[in-house]
Amino acid sequence: MKTTVKKLSDTKVQLSVSLEPSELAAAEQVSLAKLARNIKVPGFRKGKVPASVAAKHVNPSTLQEQILENAISKAVAEAFINEDIQALERPNVEVKKFVPGAELEFTAEAVVVPPVKLGDYKNLKAKKAAAKVEASEVNEVIERIRQSYVKKTEAKRAAKNGDEVIIDFTGKKDGTAFDGGSAKDFALKLGSEQFIPGFEEGVAGHKAGDEFDLELTFPKDYHAKEMAGQKVVFSVKLHKVNELELPKLDDEFAAKCGPFTEMKELKADIKRELAEQKKREAEEKLKDELVSELTELSKVALPELLIEDQLRSIKQDLMQNLAYRGLSFDSYLSSQKFKDEDDWQQKEARPTAKKRVKAGLVLAELSKVLKIEVSREELLEQISVFKQQYGKDAKTAAQFDNPEVHRDIANRMITDKTVDKLVKLNS
Repeated sequence: MKTTVKKLSDTKVQLSVSLEPSELAAAEQVSLAKLARNIKVPGFRKGKVPASVAAKHVNPSTLQEQILENAISKAVAEAFINEDIQALERPNVEVKKFVPGAELEFTAEAVVVPPVKLGDYKNLKAKKAAAKVEASEVNEVIERIRQSYVKKTEAKRAAKNGDEVIIDFTGKKDGTAFDGGSAKDFALKLGSEQFIPGFEEGVAGHKAGDEFDLELTFPKDYHAKEMAGQKVVFSVKLHKVNELELPKLDDEFAAKCGPFTEMKELKADIKRELAEQKKREAEEKLKDELVSELTELSKVALPELLIEDQLRSIKQDLMQNLAYRGLSFDSYLSSQKFKDEDDWQQKEARPTAKKRVKAGLVLAELSKVLKIEVSREELLEQISVFKQQYGKDAKTAAQFDNPEVHRDIANRMITDKTVDKLVKLNS
């Protein structure tokens, strides 16, 4: 087999391949063996017909088509491997010349992994941030815990700031109820600023059993564009007023929160947890910054094929996130002031996709340079961990027996090990 490589661009190549008679003869034997499985010849059981006998009974044109297909399939795979070229798609093959039993010439064109010129990965500037915990941060956590131990006492008086009220409400615009503007038995803490300006202030001063209307205007910068600056009327029914009493911050409170006898023990434990959390966050931030910095310093052409894959992934993730929050894609585009999907793609999605593709190519090249590998034992151990995590879901757990899934897991592990090595090289 003779192969000539022609670089069409930084992301596309064309291989010209020619095969000799011996290679076509080998393809013929493979083709006859395949065809022999389905032909019927007197004196032989189906699937047991020898290739030499099958040659006399198969349709000549069918045989040549099979030979051509087998010869090209094998040659394309070998040619790309021999030339150390990684195709990102199934090559587009064009037969230039085919003389049965004598010669075959064809071209195979494909988008490929482009060459990467790595930046100086050993002298990056990003540094790990200090994991310092401020007293105010400890106090914020204590206050959140304190809120969970609040004592509620029903009050017969009018509601005031700091109280919890249980209400029904219906919001109407021009006499018609609008989406997201109604609820039953809603618990609202007055002063929490959960609602638009004027709502909580309007509830204050009313007693249980009161029914009243609140004429309000949505802020001009409200996230839902269709409601921004709109005048509405909320019909409210107040069912209950609860006075909220927070526990004292003393040793008794500390004992409620865990195996502590004093407040200082609780504070020390919270400070330690916050420090560990900040340390983990600092480590992840450093990884992101190092990868981002190396990506900026490196040079590589970006295959449009990979960018399109990322765009689909970005949109799918966004749609799932919006659905979880009860929002639509159109409402997101409107709230973020995008004209349409094309505008979103050009301004937000495509730049993100390009960064992801470039980072992926750079890290893949770095893993080769650093000779990062994942052993069979490491892979099996990680698969075992995943199976234990999803053990209750038999269908999901079974997916981890798929060889393709094994490759994906191995690739992710190589990426993680590569980033960890990048951190060590710059520590």
